[in-house]
Amino acid sequence: MARFNPAAPLNVPTEHRPVILAIFVLTYAGLALGRVPGLRLNRTGIALLGAIAMVLASGTTTAQTIASINWPTIILLFSFFVISAQLRLSGFYDRVAVALSAQLERPATFLALLVAATAGLSAFLNNDIVCYALTPVVGVALARRRVDPVPFLVAIAAASNVGAAATLIGNAQNMMIGSLAGLSFGRYLGWALLPVLAALAVVYLVARFACARSAPFALAADAPAAPPLVPFDAYHAGKGIVILAAVIGLFFTSVPREVTVLVAAGIHLLSTKFRTDQLLALVDWPILLLFMALFVVSGTFQATGYTEQLVQGMQARGFDATRPLNEVGLTAGLSVLISNSAAVMLLVRMVPIAHAGTAYVMAVANSFAGNAVVTASVANLIVIQQAHRAGIPLSFLRFLRLGLPITLATLALLVVWAHVAAQ
Repeated sequence: MARFNPAAPLNVPTEHRPVILAIFVLTYAGLALGRVPGLRLNRTGIALLGAIAMVLASGTTTAQTIASINWPTIILLFSFFVISAQLRLSGFYDRVAVALSAQLERPATFLALLVAATAGLSAFLNNDIVCYALTPVVGVALARRRVDPVPFLVAIAAASNVGAAATLIGNAQNMMIGSLAGLSFGRYLGWALLPVLAALAVVYLVARFACARSAPFALAADAPAAPPLVPFDAYHAGKGIVILAAVIGLFFTSVPREVTVLVAAGIHLLSTKFRTDQLLALVDWPILLLFMALFVVSGTFQATGYTEQLVQGMQARGFDATRPLNEVGLTAGLSVLISNSAAVMLLVRMVPIAHAGTAYVMAVANSFAGNAVVTASVANLIVIQQAHRAGIPLSFLRFLRLGLPITLATLALLVVWAHVAAQ
């Protein structure tokens, strides 16, 4: 796959560069805060305003702005939303959640299956949708048995983030890294599989320890009813699984990944049961807009030359961002500060990922670091939101108590593996 250079069409005049720097700093400060005081903006709105300001301040043309977006990444992300929508509307996710809940009589076995199923689905489907589908069904089933659901729900979020690291399609960040660096799907999978399996063991052990210390749980009397399950349609669920398997198989060939998934999405749109608006309603448009806007923001900023100056300054002080320990630390720090998706948008401008090993570390590290705090990953926010809707309190602090040790242990394992694999 040809590599894509989003900054090439941009040419920012020297006199405009201080303004571009100010817009860049304000945009990422807004992303770190997650809001703007006095306004009802979220991170997507902040990124869009930043992109608009970049276009106006840089004086670039519409064509140059469009050229700064990495379209293979956007196509991959959109197409996988459609593929996941097919499975969700067919009741596949709810069937998985119900099947897992049948093991509640054996909590240790249930937790192991929950971690494995969440990670496996997240590796080949969008991990955000996996969290959205599994959280309410599993959470309510546990609460009704007076079992504290919080450790299990944190395990869903953590396993989804870790599982997404296993492939170049598990989350939007890895799609982008794979596209920009021209990575082989199979080679990346082979490299990432061992640290991902080790990290899943960490997720299980931390959650199991938390379960053993949990008190009996009771839903509040006024807790909302559990959402109705989507009826299972074996034919359309089977169709979705077969197409997904074909897509993954083609990823091991020379066929461009974005072409493969776009064709698969087109096949799902030619549905005899699900209307186009039903499928498209499950596309996470804010995430797509966030990535498109950040491509414009970061691409315009890179065209000023400030990124190269920053990298040269770090190197002059002896900080090599391509060393595993430094890269993992930088990725984790930015992921905690501004979320892992926004962090990767910035990191690919700062850290040269032409070497496959450097790209591998970034792809795994951003996913593992997403477990540190609630705001580090969209998947975490979805679990929190779905838990609250079901009447299950899951606070920032309680998530941190489980997520932080998982993050520190898994990132340490990643650094060790990166050093071993480089030998």
